Amino acid sequence: MPADGQQADERLKRIEAVTDPDLSRLSFDALLAESLARTGGLLDVDSAAVCLLDAHSQQLVTAAAWGIEAGHAHPVRLPLGRGYAGAVVSTAAPVRLTDPDDAQLAHPGLRGQGIRALLAVPVTAHGQVIGVLHVATRGRLGGGGDDEQMLRLLADRIALASQVRERQVDRTTTLALQHDLLPTELPAVTGLEFAARYVAGHDVGVGGDWYDVLPLPDGWVGVAIGDVTGRGLHAAIVMGRLRSALRAYALETTDPADVLARLDRKMQHFEPDLMATVCYATIDPSRTVMSLSTAGHPAPVLVGPDTEAHCVLVPADLPLGTRIHRPRRARSVDLRPESLLFFFTDGLVERCGPTIDSGLRQLCRSITGSSAEAACSAVMGALVDGRPLVDDIAMVALRRR
Repeated sequence: MPADGQQADERLKRIEAVTDPDLSRLSFDALLAESLARTGGLLDVDSAAVCLLDAHSQQLVTAAAWGIEAGHAHPVRLPLGRGYAGAVVSTAAPVRLTDPDDAQLAHPGLRGQGIRALLAVPVTAHGQVIGVLHVATRGRLGGGGDDEQMLRLLADRIALASQVRERQVDRTTTLALQHDLLPTELPAVTGLEFAARYVAGHDVGVGGDWYDVLPLPDGWVGVAIGDVTGRGLHAAIVMGRLRSALRAYALETTDPADVLARLDRKMQHFEPDLMATVCYATIDPSRTVMSLSTAGHPAPVLVGPDTEAHCVLVPADLPLGTRIHRPRRARSVDLRPESLLFFFTDGLVERCGPTIDSGLRQLCRSITGSSAEAACSAVMGALVDGRPLVDDIAMVALRRR
């Protein structure tokens, strides 16, 4: 075969080795191991490894290794700014070394191994270097660009797989955290019955929706529901901090407007780049009056024993975190026997028609006042079951006995 034909076949073989669709069926760790083994064999090198950036420690940590480095204790941690890996991270460009000394190598698995050549390329995602992929040999690397091209293709494959794994881990962790923070059982409260639902969004990821029912000192009861802006693990973490802070403030005052004002100050100071909507209500020990305040959150729906479902008219104050200082307001609502209040997040109604108002009308038509549990079940059947989810959904129903 002519030399040009052999080179073309070799180039094709290298490309196929790292773009093989079968690799996508492997777990992240298995994909790294198999890809490095294929690369090491095709390039005829003695070692191959990929290190990924740990943002918290600001170190590069070995994710997988083949050949010489596979026999070294893992994970190896490399400080940024040293050796070939530091140069790759700082320049976001490949590094090729010939007869490197130990200072240039920096990697303990390569020191004293007689390495004569090393090629490293950045692993990048969204324009940022997230890792370094390298091969090393006691012989010589090819002088052309094919070796570098193959490593770049593999680095792109690793970056894509890393992002997929990160999203999977983020979602799993977020769901676990969110379910851990939401009440597993609603408290038994004299004179009131409660029911609740939470449904995680699937299309755009888990968000910061939450709810809580708080038995307070002297017979008072608090009911909270809210939504933190954003998606994913960070939104769930902020949600947890917000919920804990509200619980603390609720012990200090039964005025819901005061609670939300304190929560707003806390959020502006410690979470200055985020916003949240919250609706918070307190119910007096006699169970006859509810005081309600909202921070940019939809007001609950009220169903009386002889009145149709309607949204409670309550002053619409600004969301938490807007950095606009205005007094927060509350409204008192009479709770007659058999009255039912239905609290919800906007994900429930914003997808049920061309406007939120049409979603609210559909919600009011679906609520039954026979019991808190029946109300949640009826709303789930009418507005949630069988429909694609655009956002998280949380709801709490309370009924005065």
